Amino acid sequence: MIVNPPHLSTLLPALKKVSSFNKDRVSLDNEALVEIREEGEGGERGEGGRGGQLAQRRTKLPCPTPDMADFSLWTILRKNIGKDLSRVSMPVSLNEPLSALQRLCEEVQYCELLDQAAHLDDPCDRMVKVAAFAVSAYVTAFHRPARKPFNPILGETYEWVREDKGFKFMAEQVSHHPPIAACHCESPNFTFWQDARIKSKFWGKSMEVFPVGTVNVTIPRHGDHYEWEKVTSCIHNVLGGQRWVDQYGQMTITNRGKCSCKLTFVKASYWSSKKYEVHGDVYNGDGEKVCHLFGTWHEAMFCGEEDGDASPVWQAAPMPEDSDQYYGFNQFAIQLNGFEEGMRDKLPPTDSRYRPDQRLLEEGYIEQAEPEKHRVEQIQRQARAERERLGKDWSPTFFRKEMRKGEECWVSRGNYWSHRGTGFTDLSLPTLW
Repeated sequence: MIVNPPHLSTLLPALKKVSSFNKDRVSLDNEALVEIREEGEGGERGEGGRGGQLAQRRTKLPCPTPDMADFSLWTILRKNIGKDLSRVSMPVSLNEPLSALQRLCEEVQYCELLDQAAHLDDPCDRMVKVAAFAVSAYVTAFHRPARKPFNPILGETYEWVREDKGFKFMAEQVSHHPPIAACHCESPNFTFWQDARIKSKFWGKSMEVFPVGTVNVTIPRHGDHYEWEKVTSCIHNVLGGQRWVDQYGQMTITNRGKCSCKLTFVKASYWSSKKYEVHGDVYNGDGEKVCHLFGTWHEAMFCGEEDGDASPVWQAAPMPEDSDQYYGFNQFAIQLNGFEEGMRDKLPPTDSRYRPDQRLLEEGYIEQAEPEKHRVEQIQRQARAERERLGKDWSPTFFRKEMRKGEECWVSRGNYWSHRGTGFTDLSLPTLW
């Protein structure tokens, strides 16, 4: 059974103002094929290919979330107050059964918004869709404040081909110190890429996460190139009580001078019951305000006036009824670590699905997962020591480092899918686990 997000009622007044709530205008991840995909485009569309049978994907995790009643997080965090926690090894009981590479893939769950944007002629209308897409990347954090993804091993990769959504996604851990993950997603309608690195600090009762890096989206049909940086995340009640996540800061989305969007993720206040709010405006190339956006980052976004007429742009997909028993995963997340039919013969051995400690956690073997996590991390440490002994630097297989606008960034070499066609047998990939 599927239920709606718990706080959608807070937006009902805005919904009532909409003269016709047309679902065709709203992006819901309903696992259905979006009809506005490019017609006649060639290329691979998943295991079945375009026009073939869609891949069968699992609908439930194999095991519910383990009980953490006897676990004391304070024993770990008390020695690291004010420090960057990205460099601190955490026990597997704090993890969810996904890697940070797979979490990056979750950011394209609502790619239908980019498909819709590709078929709009007005650049400001396209910006509205792209802005909603940027906001939608945060929805998973609302349902999963208690656990973190696995830190990927250097050289770890992840791919997902979604023939129903029309995209091919791949990611690689390109650096260990500092930890940097790079991803690239391509579709007939858009290209999405970023290199993600975070810094985090524990302040006693809360933990702040500071993302570093630029998110890029191009829409070739219109020559668009959108860029933005992520806002700050904060996990509250880390040591006790009901944990919850706040997102706050300014997000500016640009598109080569054609138009821009300035969004404010409002920081929650102790003096107000309002949480999770986002609002902002779209501006044309002359800097004139064109339209207003508002909503919440975990439920829905609207375009129009908050006290007048407004149109829905994006609404979060409903959650499975028992999601609280399964790490807070939605249907998209449930499928990320699954093996689809015919997939095993095509994946490289470095794919996150093969990571043993993560798989053991997913299957409920938490006592076996802990020593396996230490074993995998020890392999990484030994490999690093050997490179240092030989005076060799690490070179990622599928991404390369570039300097853009005076800053370091990682971009795809464009070689992943060609090597996939040969089963990666023409590459010497590292042994990670």
